[in-house]
Amino acid sequence: MSTEFIIPSPIVSVVWLHKHLNHPNLLVLNTTIPKVTGNDSGLNENQIPTARFFDLKNKFSDVSAPFPTTFPSEKQFTKEAQAIGINKDSAIVVYDEKGIYSSPRVWWLFKAFGFNNVAVLDGGFPAWEKVGFQVEKKVESPIKKGNFEAKLLPQYMKFFKDIKRESQDSNHLIIDARSKSRFNGLEAEPRAGLRSGNIPNSVNLPFENLINDQGLFKSESQIKQLFQPLVQLNQSITFSCGSGITACVLALGAELAGYKNLSIYDGSWTEWGSLTND
Repeated sequence: MSTEFIIPSPIVSVVWLHKHLNHPNLLVLNTTIPKVTGNDSGLNENQIPTARFFDLKNKFSDVSAPFPTTFPSEKQFTKEAQAIGINKDSAIVVYDEKGIYSSPRVWWLFKAFGFNNVAVLDGGFPAWEKVGFQVEKKVESPIKKGNFEAKLLPQYMKFFKDIKRESQDSNHLIIDARSKSRFNGLEAEPRAGLRSGNIPNSVNLPFENLINDQGLFKSESQIKQLFQPLVQLNQSITFSCGSGITACVLALGAELAGYKNLSIYDGSWTEWGSLTND
């Protein structure tokens, strides 16, 4: 009997995950990383039952690169995904202990490496706890190696040379997910020595604007209303932020709202602000 299991949408609710948690092909990945802004209390000692840790910062980023959370190679992503037991027929739900912060980056990485059967847990671990679903203590357990194979789809990621060109092309739109004050250069960047400002011809949509008071994504229609004043018909969209993390929150929101031709500027402002004076 086939155990194929297809996740229905780019985000799933905690109720949906609770219902399907014991499916043999379902993998739950904790993708939490520390925030670069504000207070951060570190990792929670509890997790969603069966969850495995997806070490975005150290295992699924190119740590030899000069900028944080840099896009990894096919080889690296394949190796590390197999090490945590991911298979070609896995169905993956990613979550974050902060709510919605780093999990969309992991969703985007999987898509960029040719794997679409993945979703973000709407509201993350706080939403799971709020409903009162069971949690468990984190315990390191032996994991059977998976057979996942990454196949890079280059259109999902943009790099410095692409942005230099696209920032001068009206067919492309760059949307920055940072706060309004950081975008306008009125607030210092959280990374020491990095200048303030924004990419020429980019526009600003803070990623928090897509999240409601309950820490969940706003409705599709509400998200569309946020994008419509910014995006012209047939423009491709590249999302930027500080280091390529919260840009993916906007990318996920744009996909929920039906936009196509979406990409992430991997280096984001950390790279642009370091390499240019524009």
